[in-house]
Amino acid sequence: MKQNMGSADRIIRVVLAVAVAVLYFTNLISGTAAIILGILAIVFLLTSVVGFCPLYAPFKLSTKK
Repeated sequence: MKQNMGSADRIIRVVLAVAVAVLYFTNLISGTAAIILGILAIVFLLTSVVGFCPLYAPFKLSTKK
């Protein structure tokens, strides 16, 4: 699995995941919205750690220089 995410892309995803966590723990989001955004945040964190986005692969996209 070749990395296809650049550092800016990875940082943006981590920041968004942290923002969702903050919204959840301050009770600003709840219910279905919290579940959906929580799953999305987990996916963002995992793809950032690995450096590979499976949605980029079929389109041969890469943000890595």
